[in-house]
Formats: sequence, structure tokens, C-alpha cells
Amino acid sequence: MTTPAPGRLLPALLAGLAVAISGVGNAWAQPRPSAEAAAREAQSASVPTGEALKVCSDAHNLPQSDDKGQGYENKIAEALAHDLKKKLAYTYFPQRMGFVRNTLRAQDAITHAYKCDVIIGVPKGYDQTATTRPYMHSTYAIVVPANGAFRNFKRAAQVLSLPPQKLKELKFGIFAQTPAADWLLKNGLLDRAALYQIQSGDPRQNPQSIVGADLTADRIDAAIVWGPVAGFLVNSHSGGTPWKVLPFDPDPTIRFDYEMSMGVRFGETQWKNTLDAWIASHHEEINRILTAYHIPLLDDQGRILNARN
Repeated sequence: MTTPAPGRLLPALLAGLAVAISGVGNAWAQPRPSAEAAAREAQSASVPTGEALKVCSDAHNLPQSDDKGQGYENKIAEALAHDLKKKLAYTYFPQRMGFVRNTLRAQDAITHAYKCDVIIGVPKGYDQTATTRPYMHSTYAIVVPANGAFRNFKRAAQVLSLPPQKLKELKFGIFAQTPAADWLLKNGLLDRAALYQIQSGDPRQNPQSIVGADLTADRIDAAIVWGPVAGFLVNSHSGGTPWKVLPFDPDPTIRFDYEMSMGVRFGETQWKNTLDAWIASHHEEINRILTAYHIPLLDDQGRILNARN
């Protein structure tokens, strides 16, 4: 089974996550740094200097980030910059093949300074960067209309309790190489999938815009997406029937839940320790930001703490 996870193409999101984030073969996948490159990175082992906190980001990837500062990663970066007493500066590149190479590892041709020093959201254990302690633990979810057959549902597993004929009539919007495909296959529903590619040719497109449009137009009956995307879809939907989030509980056979960390260059131990300490001491503030985006969060035991229903 595939086990990709979140990213822009959180759906692929996380070929990185397949890691998990979100999974291999998606937006985060790329060659590991060479020994020479890793050695160069190790030379910069201190906290980045300068007046700005330089963040590697995607300008068109809500709910994670955009160039207007509207994503939850933007809000976390703002809080971090404030506490470090630094201005906030971004280097933007689409979160797909080449993202780390063109942001975190990229250097100015003249000054040789790195273009940015931290990626706010990478899967825990991501092999292209050193990763901090996790600051978010979320799960995939199903977005469905809040009325009709789904009215009283609170978890994704309850969808399987629908009458067999009704279940076979549903159309599920999913992205390739994500846990959604495994779940449909396991339950004999793969033929009910409307399959979206992990990446389109347009860097301005992202999971929420692609799936949201089809859900709004009733071309699909349900969408299975990464938790932050699910929360964003429900929160931003207006007009017509409201939508709700049905999160997946942790499953021993299919990986639905993933932890997200910050990513820094290998060898920058002091910088990583600084971020670890900040995350540990700002757990409540970070959770308030994530909750404002209606992201389904899991506790240390894997229990779902919240969801927008």
C-alpha cells in the first residue's frame, strides 16, 4: 500500500509524508544532498544571523501559506519572528520537485548567504532536511455535506455504515498516492474514485482549490484530503449546504495521521535547538493558530481532539 502524506501536494502530500507527507513520489521527493553539500551545510551550525527570519515558503499553498500571509504556517512564522525579535522575510518556490534545492539549500551568487533558513512545515523525519520536534499531529479526513445521510456522522469510518447501495453511488475525490486510495481499495470502493494528479502544471493550483471546485459543483460527493486542507475547505465554503469534516482515526493497516515539524539544514544544531525550544514553550499558542484553521488535531495517544463538524 502507498503511504504518502501531506505537503502541497500534501496529497502526494507528502510523497514527502510518505517518508509521509505526506509519501513517496510526490511534491517533496528529490535526491538526497551529496556528502559535499551536507558538509557545506554543516559549516553553518549556528543560529542564522541578520535582522530577518528568512522563511522558505510557497506563495500559493493555502491553508499552509501564501504571499499574503494568510496561511497557518505564515501565522506560526510571524509568532516565531516576533519572539526572536526579527523581521520576517520569505523566499517563495512551489512546494514540488526542487523546493528544498531552490530555497533552503540555495545561496546568493554574490554573498553566498542562504536564501532562507527554515521551512515551517515538513514531515517529521523528512530526509531532505534536519527536522525539529513536531508541532502538529493531524490526520486525513473526509469532507462531506453536513446534511442528509452524513448529518450525524463524526468520524470517517461511519461512512461505511451507509446502506451498500448508497455507498456504491458515492463519488469520492482523491489524490493519487495518498492513503485515500488505500482506504477505497480496502473497502471495495476504488471504482468510485475521481482521481486527481498530485501536481498540475499550474503552481497556483493546490488541493483545496482543485477539490473544492468539484465538491461545490457536485461533481463529487465527498473529498478525502489531508486534515488541514479539510478544515480549510469547510471553513471557507459559503452558500448552499454547509460541509463537515470527518477525520480518520489512526489505523493499524493504513497510515492516515502524520506529525509535522520545521525543517533546517543538516548540521545547524544550534539553530535546530533554538527552534525546538521555541516549539516546546509555545505549544498552546501554536495549537490556537492551528485550531483557528479548524485542523483536526490528535493528542499523544492518537485521539482526535477537535474537528469542524
